[in-house]
Amino acid sequence: MLRDAPAILEMTPVSTAEEETLKLFEYDPLAPLDVELVTVAELNRYSIHEITYASPKGGRVPATLLVPNASSGPFAGIILMHGLPGDRTNNASFARGLVATGAVVLAMDAPFARPENRNRSSWPLTFDEVDRLEQIQLMIDLRRGVDLLVAREDVDPERLAYVGYSYGAAMGGLLAGIEPRIKAFGLMVGDGGLVSHFTAADGTPLTELNRLPQEQREDWLELMEPIEPIRFVSRAAPARLFFQNALRDEAVSKEDALAYQAAGSEPKQIEWYESSHFLPAEAFRHMANWLGTEVGIDASRFIGP
Repeated sequence: MLRDAPAILEMTPVSTAEEETLKLFEYDPLAPLDVELVTVAELNRYSIHEITYASPKGGRVPATLLVPNASSGPFAGIILMHGLPGDRTNNASFARGLVATGAVVLAMDAPFARPENRNRSSWPLTFDEVDRLEQIQLMIDLRRGVDLLVAREDVDPERLAYVGYSYGAAMGGLLAGIEPRIKAFGLMVGDGGLVSHFTAADGTPLTELNRLPQEQREDWLELMEPIEPIRFVSRAAPARLFFQNALRDEAVSKEDALAYQAAGSEPKQIEWYESSHFLPAEAFRHMANWLGTEVGIDASRFIGP
């Protein structure tokens, strides 16, 4: 069963420049979600629904919704976001572990991972305006994911969380600054966003960005810097943040991780692991325990990936 459509949210007062940027992430929350069921698998303790829903920016968002079979709800609602490159299947085992704790879990694809975009190239970024448009679309698609969860009678709208890994962790910082309904953001091995990832602390271009012609590089930075997640994660409060980072991370530098953590608003928790970019099972258990405290899942039933 679905609840009525959510009321339009009021944003915290901001400066004129910030207000113009925040308008990029606005949409009509009263528009139909238009959820379509693709397949459903009924398992012993939960069901897996492959669905799509309408994106306000065009096309449809592929997603997987995992729902406990127990009648003891309403449950916490958790959104999972994958890394780059990747898609929602990267979170499949984590999602199964979380639904076992008594949570409705929504794992969705970023715009670059949609079927119509997967053959665009071997690398999902284009280093042009497409990256900006897709990052904005991702935020709106995620907010529509929140709409989808709160519309369900088996979800407690006061117990919503987001967990993102790598790119998903970076994008979580941006979402935290624009979506006040989520109470807890788990940010696993993230940095401050795409600009942070492809530039050094002094702004020097790195790797793929350094191979671009100077004009294209400067144009891309100008497009992406205003929507860089590290600019927004300071707006997360009163939502709680949990940063998990790795000491031997080959994808996220320690400097970028520290800068992202420092930018996050309080209350926040920070944990470092002696691992590569692929965090150990211990980190997932810590995340489940933290979610147990913040949104009331039964972490003792968590099955680690």
